[in-house]
Amino acid sequence: MLPQEIIRKKRDGNELSRDEIVQLISGLGEGRVTDAQGAAFAMAVFFRGMTMAERVALTAAMMQSGTILDWSDMPGPVLDKHSTGGIGDNVSLMLASAIAACGGYVPMISGRGLGHTGGTLDKLDAIPGYVSQPDLSLFRKVVRETGVAIIGQTADLAPADKKLYAIRDITATVESIALITASILSKKLAAGLQGLVMDVKTGSGAFMPTLEGAKDLAASLAEVATGAGLPTTALITDMNEPLATAAGNSVEVINAIDYLTGTHRDPRLHAVVVALGAEMVLIGGLAPDLETARFKVESAIAGGAAAEHFQRMVAALGGPSDLIARPHHHLPSAPIIRPVFAAQEGFVTAIATRSIGLAVVSLGGGRTRAEDPIDPAVGFTSLLPLGTKISKDLPLGFVHARSDKAADAAIADLKRAYVIGPQKPAENPLIYDRIQGKGL
Repeated sequence: MLPQEIIRKKRDGNELSRDEIVQLISGLGEGRVTDAQGAAFAMAVFFRGMTMAERVALTAAMMQSGTILDWSDMPGPVLDKHSTGGIGDNVSLMLASAIAACGGYVPMISGRGLGHTGGTLDKLDAIPGYVSQPDLSLFRKVVRETGVAIIGQTADLAPADKKLYAIRDITATVESIALITASILSKKLAAGLQGLVMDVKTGSGAFMPTLEGAKDLAASLAEVATGAGLPTTALITDMNEPLATAAGNSVEVINAIDYLTGTHRDPRLHAVVVALGAEMVLIGGLAPDLETARFKVESAIAGGAAAEHFQRMVAALGGPSDLIARPHHHLPSAPIIRPVFAAQEGFVTAIATRSIGLAVVSLGGGRTRAEDPIDPAVGFTSLLPLGTKISKDLPLGFVHARSDKAADAAIADLKRAYVIGPQKPAENPLIYDRIQGKGL
């Protein structure tokens, strides 16, 4: 069938067959389908949607457009976690190491910052010498020897997704749940995983700010992944405030190291790490139930095994062998660190979390264009959580900036992001829902 006929069929609201989807996606990757036709297809899907069967077919077609990794020689389950993104979301750094300490193998292929949200790869690039995009042989070696390697996407992994995403990015079709699902999962399926846990964020700092939208996306991800042969569970977690008390790159790595060593653990961050970790341990068959799985994850963190696996991964990928012991010696720091005080006393009643992410971008800790360089040292630390009682001598947080001018702007941004009121607000649920793919 001609590409335009496939596009017409979807435009008119009809369900596409697996063969039609494969024909269109393979043609896009090979140049037989033009970018204009790809854009028309994306817009048709945006308005008409896709059935679960179509989403499975689209995901599989994009996965099969490039290399598919094989980890069948690993002595334990190959597992991963993916977050839809948030502020202060450095979960991957601790979680992947904890799962390795529990007997799993985590070949985590992560992304860079997108919009107002931080990227795991940008955080790791703050570590001197760390090779975030190694060749496949080193990637496999590190996963086998340390149980975990967190790297960036390789060019030959789901290349059709990269092509379609670039089209979506400039045609206002990014928000389609069907296309988001296929984009995320095609890369995860190509990574050769045996189990996946999704962390779908909702709230003021999430791409899916409404709970209804987050549930739709979580259900789509869990159903499509499981239907494509990758057992998946999704948790919907809160992003109405930063998850960690730090937001940036170097500052979030330090926060993660403090967490792993027990120097300081943000309570909400710890709860999310353990909840996601328990799901990964369970889905990998490393524990018989969630209660036992939680105990294994908490023990790996409390006993220092997770910290040991993190350090081994960093060293194996070219980073300092003493990063855990001397993080401040190795990680970049900003020349200007200033406290931010609220204009009034009261309670933190709301936080415009997305605005904090945008403030990090404005400081230089994120990108407004794909080619923009990142300043790893800038960001915020000691960010106060919702419900905190504010006094005149308690800062909302600290700004880490490259110049006084940048610090002044970030201070103003942070003050605007915090809403202070006379009464302590009700606490938001941390985990709103748990959604399993059918068959789990």
